Amino acid sequence: MLVLALSAQGCSTGGGEQERDPDVVHLTYWPATNQQEVRLADTLVERWNRLHPRIQVKMQPIPASQSSEEVLLAAIAGKTTPDVCSNIWPGSLREFTEAGGLIRLDQFSDYDSAVTSRTPRGLLDLFKSSDGGAYQMPWKTNPIMMYYNKTMLAGAGAQVPPRTYSEYFSIGRKVTFSADGTTPTGVWMGERDIRPIWWQRWFDFYTFYIAASHGKTLFANGEVSFGDPEAEAVMGFFERCYAEGIFPRTFFQGGDPFVQGRKATNFAGPYMVATLRKFAPDLRFGIAQLPVPDDHQGPVYTYGDFKNIAVFSTTKHPKEAWEFVKFLVAAEHDALLLEYCDQLPIRGDLATNPVFHDYFAAKPEMLMFARQVPYTRSMDDAKDLKEIFDALSQEYEACAVYGTKTPAEAIADAVRRSRSIVEWNK
Repeated sequence: MLVLALSAQGCSTGGGEQERDPDVVHLTYWPATNQQEVRLADTLVERWNRLHPRIQVKMQPIPASQSSEEVLLAAIAGKTTPDVCSNIWPGSLREFTEAGGLIRLDQFSDYDSAVTSRTPRGLLDLFKSSDGGAYQMPWKTNPIMMYYNKTMLAGAGAQVPPRTYSEYFSIGRKVTFSADGTTPTGVWMGERDIRPIWWQRWFDFYTFYIAASHGKTLFANGEVSFGDPEAEAVMGFFERCYAEGIFPRTFFQGGDPFVQGRKATNFAGPYMVATLRKFAPDLRFGIAQLPVPDDHQGPVYTYGDFKNIAVFSTTKHPKEAWEFVKFLVAAEHDALLLEYCDQLPIRGDLATNPVFHDYFAAKPEMLMFARQVPYTRSMDDAKDLKEIFDALSQEYEACAVYGTKTPAEAIADAVRRSRSIVEWNK
């Protein structure tokens, strides 16, 4: 932590930068490090600085480390945070706020009007902290949905993607095995990273649990609450995928097997569209909601993989930082987020606002994700999430991948371990 704090201090001018011109306010802004978001940040900062000569923003990508959360926690500890950051994972918010690292955005008189003009009301509660405060401005989401290879599914006799678990298994057997069900075809119905890495469970167990449970997350009223039939059904779904051989018990290191035409379905966000267009231009693919239990009724929810914007408590200029935050989420800049990054602004008007019409006309596949935005869920406001997802990953490996536990046993053990983690860390 100390090394990271010193590294962040060496790289950042932060909110504590000594300002040489007393008539000019200087802000520091940290976006994510990927090429697309750096390009977007460059464009927006240049535009802001041109329009606001008395409030100048310096853009610097988050310093390199294993994760941006580690860098930000270290910078909070070392008081070397930027004024504004647009790479805030909601799962780390509790740690940031308990360390005193963020300011409440709802202290500003126009916060409510700014956030409700953009964010669907049904999602607003997802971004409030346990103390009722708003420490993050909802910014972008990557709803996890199911990509499917149209050619492979048609070869298995399926003209539409599977909607339920039963349909998924039925099609999967035809994709993965010969007509007599005995000879592998060399491709799979699906595949997931089997390594027990905590964040990998965002894209299988957690996403499918949100879908199966009509939008539940791991906690309810501050308590671990996923010990229910829906969680067992999800664990059982993945256990059966491996047991029946329609998922391989391996980890691919030579590229994405969906891009390579080696599996029929893939669970990913909208960023996958650009990847497929670039590296598999001839692959005929579709996008659908996640498979759900056979008796599921109503809308299908999914994990949103949100990243939001926050203002750090080291800032000397909170009002100016807030103005810059509002600038970042203006409709015309959300259009640039789509254009540059293929990531969805957390807006309720994506399919109707004319500002976004040209983008969706050029990339109609992205409309599937835009319509999913109101039916997304985030992470709980809990500081123990990494340890809990680590426990879930170990139970997933034991039950789903290797079948050494039943789904009921795996979920019971995951809940017990999660509650112990929460109690231990109080």
